[in-house]
Amino acid sequence: MRILIVAATGAEIDPLVGGLRYRVDGDSRVTAYTRGEHMVEVLTTGVGMVATAAWCSRVLATQDYDMALNLGVCGSFDAAITTGTVVHVITEQLPEMGAQDDESFVSLQELKLLGADEFPFQAGRLMNAGPPRNDALLRLPGVHGITVNTVHGNEQSIASVRRRCQPQVESMEGAAFMYACLIHQIPFAEVRAVSNAVETRNRAAWRMREAISSLSDSALQIIDRA
Repeated sequence: MRILIVAATGAEIDPLVGGLRYRVDGDSRVTAYTRGEHMVEVLTTGVGMVATAAWCSRVLATQDYDMALNLGVCGSFDAAITTGTVVHVITEQLPEMGAQDDESFVSLQELKLLGADEFPFQAGRLMNAGPPRNDALLRLPGVHGITVNTVHGNEQSIASVRRRCQPQVESMEGAAFMYACLIHQIPFAEVRAVSNAVETRNRAAWRMREAISSLSDSALQIIDRA
């Protein structure tokens, strides 16, 4: 099986790469490895949805894969999803895409700039309706995510996005990856580990090392069972 791993930064997947066998560098962003009988190519996009969308589209337009995995850390809005938990993000929203109307927010759908069910959206969300059939992936809790340009760290903005989107986790890349995979019709999964609670910014409470370790363990299990 040929698998594409997409990550924003190398730091988020360093332990995972340590479990792969190096094969060859591709272009400036892709490195090829093997894991058992699988070909595993790692695309490091850089941080944010613009870089992720551009690089994913470039690679998926020129190469064929059996499965794509987006790996990274995330913040949790849900107190039941504690730091270190690895989750499968099955839906994504873009809560910043719209317009401000004084203190109110108007979505693209409300502005009539995007239909709620206009491809690749369903009911205003990006949805992974057909993830890869994989035992290790199925064991992960499925959650609803949002993708943002600015991670939340203000009580008022957190309350606002909770009210509008009811998110469980947030990242800066997930929706871009999901959008590209839906367009290119490739089986995919967005898998993330919670590094922190979404709250007023508190770096002392982050558990990045533990999250990355848990993420890599889960990712290798998914690859081995592919």
